[in-house]
Amino acid sequence: MSTVYATVDDLRTLRSLTAQEKEAAAVLLPQASAKLRLTAQRYRADIDARIADETTGEDYAQAVKSVVVAAVFRALSALGQSATATQNTESIGAYSLTYTFANAGQQLYFLRNELRDLGLLRQTFGMLDIYGGGADVHE
Repeated sequence: MSTVYATVDDLRTLRSLTAQEKEAAAVLLPQASAKLRLTAQRYRADIDARIADETTGEDYAQAVKSVVVAAVFRALSALGQSATATQNTESIGAYSLTYTFANAGQQLYFLRNELRDLGLLRQTFGMLDIYGGGADVHE
């Protein structure tokens, strides 16, 4: 079994969870950990190896835990809302309210700044050597 980077207790220390949220979090935490691991592999990074590093591993593990917890909280926030509609409009008399659910499908996702904090997204630039041959991409 793969490593799960956060626990339900990590979520509960940040805010209280209902019984339904605890149950959902128990399912979402391994999924978020696996998804983050696969996302890191796409960027040629090994999260488990970075966590195992003797000098920075403990700090990196805390950063990974923070990202997983944030993704699970985003998914949990949509539990009480209607998961089928992404946008809704209500009106009474002359007043109307239009709102959009940020995470209508309850999908786990990671923000670009979270991936950047983990060192997965790096700024790249491309150039073309006009005297030589092909294009190179440098980090």
